[in-house]
Amino acid sequence: MPLTDREQRALQVIEEWEKTLMSVEATDLQVTFEKYLEQSFSLLPEQIQSQFFSLMDTWLFHLNGIIQGSQLQTEAKKRILSLARTIGTADIEAIQDLRKLDLEQVQYIADKEAAKHKAYSLIQGGLTGTGHALMLGADIPAMAVINLKVVQLIAMSYGVDTSIPFEMMTSLKVFHTATLPRRLQKQGWQALMDERKNGEHSYFYEGNEEITDISWLEQPVKQMVKAITIILFRKKQIQGIPLLGMTMGAAVNYQLTKNVTEFAANYYQLRYLKAKEELA
Repeated sequence: MPLTDREQRALQVIEEWEKTLMSVEATDLQVTFEKYLEQSFSLLPEQIQSQFFSLMDTWLFHLNGIIQGSQLQTEAKKRILSLARTIGTADIEAIQDLRKLDLEQVQYIADKEAAKHKAYSLIQGGLTGTGHALMLGADIPAMAVINLKVVQLIAMSYGVDTSIPFEMMTSLKVFHTATLPRRLQKQGWQALMDERKNGEHSYFYEGNEEITDISWLEQPVKQMVKAITIILFRKKQIQGIPLLGMTMGAAVNYQLTKNVTEFAANYYQLRYLKAKEELA
């Protein structure tokens, strides 16, 4: 059957969001920062640069796989299926069966996962803001885990099984694009759209497996700047609590996960709607 009016409106909202994404242009300050970052990194020998990005890609790929196979993610998958059966139909046995649900139902499941992980980021940022060395050191890995995990869960909420090699790699690329500076996300979004058309029904991933590059380093640099600022302000306490640092850490981490969940939700909801449209 064709898309309902509600689904057509949701598709239009995503298309408007996509137009906004495509129209984002870099400011002079952002262009200057980007050039400075590229020039600084270009001082390293090309072999070192290549090894660095290869190492980052390998780390992210294995981290994504570890999260996918973890007990926590397995339990989360069971929780999503159980909730889907509760609000939908009892014959839902696999993640792909969630595409039988109405748009409002899959949105509800995805929104619950997004809200939960935004709260995790808020707490993680607050702990980092205390200025404790252990918390500062764990911040970037912890944020990578939280955001990779929530991308996978949003994918599952819309009926995409991220244990399939193609979908596992796609979820990693969604995470990568969502953590790029806003002005650079248009290229990543277009690449995701092309791969969706060409390989959505594939089991194995046959596209470009390179993930990180110089432009992606802007986000880790922002996290490091945040850490340095927290260290500088950790002595400014109110009744023995570094409220300024905790507020900053919580706000930055929350905003990052908010951006990631919004991007992932738009991508996977678009796939959910396009799949229904194609069936019609």
